[in-house]
Amino acid sequence: MKQQILIIGAGFGGMWSALSAIRLLDQHQRLDIAVTLLAPQAELRVRPRFYETDLTTTVAPLGPLFDVVGVQFVQGCATRIDAQNRQVFYRSVSGEQSTLAYDRLILASGSQVARPPLAGIDRFAFDVDSLESAQKLEAHLQGLRHRPSSQARNTVVVVGGGFTGIETATEMPARLRAILGSQADIRVIIVDMGKQVGSVMGEQIATVIAEASDTLGVTWKLGSPVSMVDEQGVQLDNGERIEASTVVWTVGVKASPLTQQIDGERDAFGRLHVDRNLKVLGQDAVYATGDTAYAAVDDLGNHALMTCQHAIALGRSSGNNAAADLLGVQPIPYSQAKYVTCLDLGAWGAVFTEGWERKVVLTGKEGKELKMQINTQWIYPPEAKRDIALAAADPLIPVVA
Repeated sequence: MKQQILIIGAGFGGMWSALSAIRLLDQHQRLDIAVTLLAPQAELRVRPRFYETDLTTTVAPLGPLFDVVGVQFVQGCATRIDAQNRQVFYRSVSGEQSTLAYDRLILASGSQVARPPLAGIDRFAFDVDSLESAQKLEAHLQGLRHRPSSQARNTVVVVGGGFTGIETATEMPARLRAILGSQADIRVIIVDMGKQVGSVMGEQIATVIAEASDTLGVTWKLGSPVSMVDEQGVQLDNGERIEASTVVWTVGVKASPLTQQIDGERDAFGRLHVDRNLKVLGQDAVYATGDTAYAAVDDLGNHALMTCQHAIALGRSSGNNAAADLLGVQPIPYSQAKYVTCLDLGAWGAVFTEGWERKVVLTGKEGKELKMQINTQWIYPPEAKRDIALAAADPLIPVVA
């Protein structure tokens, strides 16, 4: 009977884990170990692009890629992990409960937006956390054209001034004008707890964000959280009221709830602490990767962020090391010393930074050209050709050179 490497999740971490595991098994000509991936769909949903207007190219099918490299795909949703007996319980598309056994498990089930228990948030706030929620927001925005003109109709409030909030907000003026007309008196407002525009992103990049916001007409309400959301807007903790028919929630993320089913230490986001080979501390057969892993990227105290940039490299490492564990060969410790950001700023352009201090390197049109390459090429799956796909899964390939 074949040994099993089971991967939960088909996001960046899960997809690259599968390819990397197959790569190492292929190198050792081992056909007695199978790689199985469990996910609701055999597709990579390119979550970093869900703030965009056109969502048609944000889904990449994985079936042909899995077929050509030999990944066994099981369609379903994991519901319970029994680490002691090395089993995963899942619900199939037909609703039936089934189980999968494993010898090594790679948890790549990602993360989700964190919604606090605020009045009205679940009923009236949109988000861009999933394809379905992004589609729901787009349908809502398109529907605004059929409403009578009012300040509330013409106003979008984005709650949260982090990466997702800024990209969503700076894209919004062009989206609204395309729907409501170029002469519409639109307002896009970012509500953020920070004391200055873009402060959470760092001092250097904050100046660029402020300039782009001013140019685009995006305003910021700083220093006070949202206390309530309703059908016609938001109430701030300081008593201020903003009338808005559209509220988009982008504050914070938390790791997949499946992390709670693994005994181990977690960080503030629910991510499992892992060793340098991405094995969960205290577990013999469970690896965490992508947004479920609290992983050191270097020896300087920096840790992976919940971004595709880190998830790609984490996936390549976790798949390789889970396979190495079963093969009895040396793992390749995860390392990702270089960190960059490329923040989309709508019609203004984009800003590209290097280093953990986010030193600004490119802005405006040049930054936008790089952002387009990242969003449409670099983060997509490799071609469905075995040699090309497995070569791309080498854990020693830097995501950012």
